[in-house]
Amino acid sequence: MLLLGLLLLTLLAAARLLWGQWMLRALQLPPLVPGFLHLLQPNLPLHLLGLTGKFGPIYRLRLGLQDVVVLNSKRTIEEAMIKKWVDFAGRPQILSYKLVSQAAPDLSLGDYSPLWKAHKKLTRSALLLGLRSSMEPLVEQLTQEFCEHMRTLAGAPVDIQKEFSLLTCTVICSLTFGIKDKATVCAFRDCVRDLMKTWDHWSIQILDIIPFLRFFPNPGLRRLKQAMENRDRMVEKQLRRHKESLVPGQWRDMTDYMLQGVWKQRGEEDLEQLLEGHVHMAMVDLFIGGTETTATTLSWALAFLLHHPEIQLRLQEELDRELGSGASRSRIPYKDRDRLPLLNATIAEVLRLRPVVPLALPHRTMRPSSIFGYDIPKGTVIIPNLQGAHLDDTVWEEPHEFRPDRFLEPGAGSGVLAFGCGARVCLGEPLARLELFVVLAQVLRDFTLLPPAGALPSLQPQPHSGVNLKMQPFQVRLQPRGPRAPGLGGGQ
Repeated sequence: MLLLGLLLLTLLAAARLLWGQWMLRALQLPPLVPGFLHLLQPNLPLHLLGLTGKFGPIYRLRLGLQDVVVLNSKRTIEEAMIKKWVDFAGRPQILSYKLVSQAAPDLSLGDYSPLWKAHKKLTRSALLLGLRSSMEPLVEQLTQEFCEHMRTLAGAPVDIQKEFSLLTCTVICSLTFGIKDKATVCAFRDCVRDLMKTWDHWSIQILDIIPFLRFFPNPGLRRLKQAMENRDRMVEKQLRRHKESLVPGQWRDMTDYMLQGVWKQRGEEDLEQLLEGHVHMAMVDLFIGGTETTATTLSWALAFLLHHPEIQLRLQEELDRELGSGASRSRIPYKDRDRLPLLNATIAEVLRLRPVVPLALPHRTMRPSSIFGYDIPKGTVIIPNLQGAHLDDTVWEEPHEFRPDRFLEPGAGSGVLAFGCGARVCLGEPLARLELFVVLAQVLRDFTLLPPAGALPSLQPQPHSGVNLKMQPFQVRLQPRGPRAPGLGGGQ
């Protein structure tokens, strides 16, 4: 009976696919790449980029029972996401997205709608307006504490990804919940790691490609639900704590700000209402999108600099020249970051070579549209290959080489799409850029990066990385450069 049911579902899916192809026969669609097993390819973004030699920068792939359109160049991505953003602002409502977004519609994964826009507006306002005066001092203070901890290790080898993960999670915990104690921070970091590891597992990813497999036993699905229950339990505990102590008209952190924003609009009967569940999911988004992603980018930066000590030396000379040395050291406010052009160029080059979400998150067309003369029907899933666009040899000279100097030319940084673009650009981009600048400036000013026992880290990502571009594990020695000095957040 089970085999008969499976056969019937397969036949129905095949019939639906054939009917869909028949309905599209009159359209000028992008070329179709043969094959069904593209997701099994190692280093998928580079595999997709390699297909452009034969099929051009825009083509279709069959992923399971669905055709998707892949965009592999800056021009095609920007035409879709910026020039025609209204057409391409949707999200596919695949099974794993629905599972992860159980509490309420999610910002990153939710479909485009007026309520989604209100959700985004409130979250952005909390992040950039509610905490505008405290965000930079907080990041500077936590980075200074991080460097003080690194000094106590006296240049011993450290698992820098683990240390950066703890630092970035502390930043998010402080901004969202006003919490800095190590036990709570570690609990949230472990929760995020567990959720992402479970979500990236093939037993979950295959459900997005062949949805009817959800009717069969799946231990991975059970583990994902357990990870989400733990996530929601932790977030709800913090929301209850805030509601019990909240003072109207005042806010200590993003949760206070957003809760009051939700309560304020309850009297506006003509508007679709934001709920406390939207605050819950905004916090989830900030943890998932703002901890491991930034920590991984910082780790990639150190790995590249270990391979290029001459650039590390130039960066330290720039920092010493602009910030001074010894007890006279000062700080550079983030708004004056142009005083450190090589540091900015290095950050841009790391983001170009290793965008932490290399295939972004898939989009979905809200209505029929077109890209470069090809018809794109309503409901089409779009995959922007950000890493592919960053390695396009028609745009970048020696695209696979680590060359920060390429970004010292005016306007060169506009070609980097690491945070996406258009209506669905990463909401946490301003915070991530602030952290990258402050942390790298402080670390490079205070330490010389050395490989333990001469063992350089691999610059190749893990071959099957999932949503995020994962690094091979490595260690680094942070050798103090001189006497203990005030941190980047110190006085002028």
